Amino acid sequence: MMVQRHDRSESGITTAEYAVGTAAGAGFAGLLYTLLTGAFGDRLLERLFTHVMGLLGIG
Repeated sequence: MMVQRHDRSESGITTAEYAVGTAAGAGFAGLLYTLLTGAFGDRLLERLFTHVMGLLGIG
């Protein structure tokens, strides 16, 4: 029985993976930017700042 072997080049797969990763990263960055520049971001940063100041005994 003869087994046929097909060698396929996968050189473009790495490039496609980088493209998908870059697109996902850009989408996540856009989502974070939208959240943090709105009212939600203001409240989040204010609570974080207040919490850290309380831990330091300053607030």
